[in-house]
Amino acid sequence: MKPVTTDHWPYPSWIAHRGAGKLAPENTLSAFRTGASFGYRMFECDVKLSADGIPFLMHDATLQRTTNAVEALGRGLSAVGGEHPWGTLALLDAGGWHSRSFVGEPLPTFEAIARYCLHNGYFLNIEIKATPGTEVHTGEVVASHAARLWHGALVPPLLTSFDVASLEGALQVHPELPRGLLLENLWTGWLETALRLDCVAVVCDQALWDTSSMTQAKSAGLRTLSYTVNEVNDAQRLFDLGLDGIITDRVDLFAPSALKPTH
Repeated sequence: MKPVTTDHWPYPSWIAHRGAGKLAPENTLSAFRTGASFGYRMFECDVKLSADGIPFLMHDATLQRTTNAVEALGRGLSAVGGEHPWGTLALLDAGGWHSRSFVGEPLPTFEAIARYCLHNGYFLNIEIKATPGTEVHTGEVVASHAARLWHGALVPPLLTSFDVASLEGALQVHPELPRGLLLENLWTGWLETALRLDCVAVVCDQALWDTSSMTQAKSAGLRTLSYTVNEVNDAQRLFDLGLDGIITDRVDLFAPSALKPTH
């Protein structure tokens, strides 16, 4: 596994958000397959831990929006995903909320998604999405699973998080894995924090990138990515600034083989 650095950046310019954005139920194997059918070779996903420590894919802290948890678990039980064991979570329907054609789609384990990507030669951006109070532990566990699964692979996954503590946990156990700091605002000390965490990238809300912020990041030796970019003009502006990667829902609009978006 060759270290990912500013000079050695093996990732594609286009990244499919949560598998395939909105064309399939997010963070499911079907979403990854849909994104791949449009030619995407890199995917972003959210990973958290079940109550018994199994990493699985889900964005929200709670289960209601993207599963049938209310019906399956009953209203009296906790809706927080991280408070249930994997045996319970594995029985939920994570596709029916999206459309009838995906009814019965299960929540995937991180391992299942990792093996799918490795088998097909796809790249992965893993957002560590800890249940509140478990940030460091989640970072440690996700990094440990990633290091095991990608052992011997040419290109490791990119680990990102809004939670500094999660990135600290990942750094402590597997410093060789590349990290990126996610930002929804440019809070005081963001650049210093990214450097302290030995990040290779910063991943910003698209509105945060301008000439000033791009110059700061690039001058510090960091790669730059942006979420979630779904409009042609926005993508063009960001690439003109020098952005390295765009995370998008619109796998049906942007051709991932091109550096610039196609109309």
